[in-house]
Amino acid sequence: MESDTEQNSNLTLTVAAEAAGERLDAFLASQIEGWSRARLQRLIDDADVLVNGNAAKPSYKIRANDEIEVELTPRPSESFSPEDILIDVVYEDDALIVVNKPAGMVVHPAAGISGGTLANALAFHFQQLSTTAGKARPGIVHRLDKGTSGLLVVAKTESAHEHLANQFRAREVFKSYIALVHGQLEHRRGEIDQPIARDPRNRIRMAVVRGGRPALSLYRVRESFQRFSLLDVELKTGRTHQIRVHLASLKHPVVGDEIYGGGRDKTIVDAGIKREVARLNRQFLHAAELGFRHPATGDPLKFMAAMPPELQSLYDLIRSKALTK
Repeated sequence: MESDTEQNSNLTLTVAAEAAGERLDAFLASQIEGWSRARLQRLIDDADVLVNGNAAKPSYKIRANDEIEVELTPRPSESFSPEDILIDVVYEDDALIVVNKPAGMVVHPAAGISGGTLANALAFHFQQLSTTAGKARPGIVHRLDKGTSGLLVVAKTESAHEHLANQFRAREVFKSYIALVHGQLEHRRGEIDQPIARDPRNRIRMAVVRGGRPALSLYRVRESFQRFSLLDVELKTGRTHQIRVHLASLKHPVVGDEIYGGGRDKTIVDAGIKREVARLNRQFLHAAELGFRHPATGDPLKFMAAMPPELQSLYDLIRSKALTK
């Protein structure tokens, strides 16, 4: 079966009896021309592949008459070149780099995005980066949303990449975010254990979906105000848009989130705060802490990054108004 890799296309495949027992990723690779097994595995991991309406693993053994829905996202541009873009390096050694990504920067090239990414910047500033994730993703082990700032670990060697990727898969990496949300949460601490998949009504969004991929977020209220709460959120899994989807599912969306906010930013009463939120042009979400084992030595490493100025400014404004009341 041929596929158009230049634009999004949706395929529905029905498993014939003779294909029963094959791995899902292997079956798709045999059916979809021009798509490598590795790229298809990424689609499966991102819940862009549904089996009988549910997310599945690449290793799932397909059964006769299974209905498989596949959303083929466009292939990124083949042209990739280093770019002299300033990046904030928090730590570097022979195996890895830790960077503090600003909001507004995409992590790596994708469909319609050929430059200006963190990957382009890394390729310019560092001679050695792992190639495990492909030419256009040098050193990239994990991602942050474009509108989210904070800490990312980058691999210099193939060995480091493999060790770090294994830690992410085993959920051994500590990832904690700072989020400002609308409203006051009922409990000071809690967990959100809700599966996430593509929103069946809007494929550019993610949603809490029955049968989606397991997703677990732990939150702690750091500070409460009349109309806002500042949270620490620890990710136990790494689904696309996980924190934003989970908090929106509690009716406490992240401030500045145009996709999952449900228009809550427009309901802000205080004119000064409303003006500052409008100027943000990003969601109030920052990857503040990152911890993992060094891929070469096994030593535990932990890094912290303070809120960027635009988030700190909004937080200070909200807090000052709360104190003056």
